[in-house]
This record gives sequence, C-alpha cells and structure tokens, in this order.
Amino acid sequence: MIFRRRIEINSVSGNEIRASLEDDFHHFRVGLNYLNGTVTRVQGFGDRYPYSACPAAADPLKSLEGMSLTEIAHSVTRHTDPRHQCTHMLDLAGLAIAAASRRDSRLIYDITVPMRNAGRTTATLMRNGKPYLEWEVEGTIILKPSLFEGVDLTHGMASWAIKNLNPEMSEAALILRRSVIISRGREHDLDLQDHARPTGVCFSQQPVRAAQAIRVKGSTLDFTNSPEKLCLQDQDWLQGN
Repeated sequence: MIFRRRIEINSVSGNEIRASLEDDFHHFRVGLNYLNGTVTRVQGFGDRYPYSACPAAADPLKSLEGMSLTEIAHSVTRHTDPRHQCTHMLDLAGLAIAAASRRDSRLIYDITVPMRNAGRTTATLMRNGKPYLEWEVEGTIILKPSLFEGVDLTHGMASWAIKNLNPEMSEAALILRRSVIISRGREHDLDLQDHARPTGVCFSQQPVRAAQAIRVKGSTLDFTNSPEKLCLQDQDWLQGN
C-alpha cells in the first residue's frame, strides 16, 4: 500500500489563486484573493475529512486576511496560531500565498510514501511532473540524501529548512515532511475512533471540541493504484469555473 498526496495550485487571474489538496485521508480546497501584495479574502472548503468539525475550520482561516504575500509558505504559522486551524487548509493557504507572491501560474506536487518495512520507507516528491526530492527515512529521521541526513521530521525541521534551503526547496521539503508524518495513519484503523483525540494540535483536536468532532467513518480512501484520481474533481474549480 502507498500513501499518496497531490497538491494543485492554479492562478485564476492577476488577483485570485486557487489550491486543492487530496490524499488518503483528506480533500480540501482554498481560494485566495489578493491586491497590492496583501491577502484580501480567504475561503476554505472541506470535501472529505476525518472529523465532522473539520469544515468549520474554514472560519478561523480568514484570520490570514490582511497578511502580506510572502514566498515562504510556512509564514502563515507566524500570522495565526496553527493549533486553532485545520492543519491541511492552513498548509494549503500558505502554499497559495507563496505561489501568488512568486506569480506562479500553475504548480503541482505529487507525493508517495510506501508503507514502512522494519521502520523504513523511501518517500518521494515530484514537482510539476518531475522528480524533485527522495528521502530514505527511518522512524522520524532522514537517512539519505546527505543534505538532509540526520534531520528529525518532528523536531525543528521547519526552522532548519527555512534557514538552510532556498525557498523552493524548503517548501518542497516541508510538504514532504507533512506527508511522511501523515502517512503513518495508514498503520492504524482510524475508523475505530468515535471522535477526535483532545491533543490540542489542530482545530478538531482542541479539547473544547474534540468530543463533538465525530469520526467520519469510511472517509479514508486508497489511491495506491489510482493516483490519477487525486484532485480530479477539482479541475473545473481550479480553473475558476
């Protein structure tokens, strides 16, 4: 079994950009308007999600309105508290903001993370259809390539990547990091949960709402043999239709 994630970002006009994300566990979209280097409107949409509370995270996502465009996607975590956001919509909004800052017209990331064997896996990321990153990972540590050797995916990687890599590479590395971490959900039957756990790490898992964030059973899909289906239903919307 292979965990797959696709992210598609498309510039609709000179002041609007749209982005879509789909993987085994999630399907979210974010629409962004901007003017004179400033975010003027953010819309989030939940199409498939693990907990019933997830779509309501579109409301706190609006806290990004008024933020300056920046080519560092991770900057959204400095503008708003990520613990009170949907992790995936916030990531997607950050990528859309960065793409708008760079004036990218179209950008596609495809990520694959095979199930681990003896704690190891080889994760890959393609950027616009071309191989871009490949990591050999054991536990939470990157073993190869040498540029990333010894980096811990769960401790300080964002700061390390932004400091040591150029913006394009750091963006891809943080996308791949998120995917490797999320892929471990495949090691458990998430439908055994009744509701979100009160970990406090994201919107649905805040203790104040975790018990009411009911598990959406059957929401996990398998794209091992059908990567072409990822974000397929978003194509018209991404074009502005």
